[in-house]
Amino acid sequence: MFRSLRHVNFRLFFIGQSVSLVGTWMQIVALGWLSYRLTHSPFLLGCVAFAAQIPSLFLSPFAGVLADRYDRRNILILAQALCMVQASVLAFLVLSHTITIGHILWLSLFLGIVGAFEMTVRQSFLVELVDDKTNLANAIALNSMMFNASRLVGPGIAGLLIASFGEGICFLVNAASYIAIIAALAFVTVVRPGVERPAGFKIGREFKEGFLYAFRSLPIRLMLVSVAVFSIAGAVLQTLLPVFVQEVFKGGSGMFAFLLSVSGAGALAGTMFLASKRSVDGLAGNMAICTALMGVGLVVFGVMKVYWVVCAAAFFLGVAMMVGIGGGNILLQTLVEDGKRGRVMSLYAMALMGTAPFASLGAGVFAARFGADAAFAAIGVLSIIGAFLFSRERGRFRHTAGGAYASI
Repeated sequence: MFRSLRHVNFRLFFIGQSVSLVGTWMQIVALGWLSYRLTHSPFLLGCVAFAAQIPSLFLSPFAGVLADRYDRRNILILAQALCMVQASVLAFLVLSHTITIGHILWLSLFLGIVGAFEMTVRQSFLVELVDDKTNLANAIALNSMMFNASRLVGPGIAGLLIASFGEGICFLVNAASYIAIIAALAFVTVVRPGVERPAGFKIGREFKEGFLYAFRSLPIRLMLVSVAVFSIAGAVLQTLLPVFVQEVFKGGSGMFAFLLSVSGAGALAGTMFLASKRSVDGLAGNMAICTALMGVGLVVFGVMKVYWVVCAAAFFLGVAMMVGIGGGNILLQTLVEDGKRGRVMSLYAMALMGTAPFASLGAGVFAARFGADAAFAAIGVLSIIGAFLFSRERGRFRHTAGGAYASI
């Protein structure tokens, strides 16, 4: 399960990113809670998520071209430093009691701009951290595992700190946590895959080449659409959970953090499942099942008002979303050519983050009118329909991607 940690570069990255991601999840919890505490508006909560996610839709293509052209490690170091600045400014504004929803919106937009580059480059950077390509799928799964292990730990710490000291301390801890990943990246030494690059640099031409390459391939196209479905559902859940906790269960930050941690535990179980797989065979079928499981979990959120049932649904939602999103990442990285990896992963970032802002904004509007529980039920039904449509394409996916399966 942990075989890719034998690679020194990936091990350094894994340790540094693990520390940083705990701080990131602390900030996510604190920012959602702070935004709703200041406004008590599901719509403005959706606007905050929209501001953080919309840059990926427009900037990921540019980030993908840069990832295929320039040193990915240096781009990542710069991105992490800018994230540290954003968290530091948030901490200062909250601790000085001058924070407003306007500040939150602008700082969320700034983080979204940086994140559009960071996510795309990070996803395509993983191939440079493992010398043996047969371990790439395991490295991707462990990368997802660290994300969800931190999701299990970070919200719990954030809930305790918010209750004791307020949200500002969470932003301060997150700012300090970026030191770990910046230091790790500074010590990583990588050799990029040998890929011929044409003379000249035209962003439009190079992105068009990557776009056509991706959408002429049925397996790649299907994975991108599937990841978008999981992203939309996940954005709705993350945006409306603070509202759901307060409206349905009259809970506080501790309950909010606990539900996130339960979902994180499920996601961790999902990544352990992915990491234990020795090949990608059967992974598309697993994704179809998880799409349906995600839909059922969201419907449970919408119609059940029993806390322990909602906790169980949160766990299985975490499993389903991680197998769906992580499985899509693994299959894409398995199928794509090295010379187009950055551009295809920029499309992955667009599917994962570019669709989320519209889902978050729409969820805020819908919840303001009908309630958060109704929004969960509606997106759950749509996910079940998506699972049915996805399962119909599995045979064609398997036939078209057969060569890629055989190669690993």
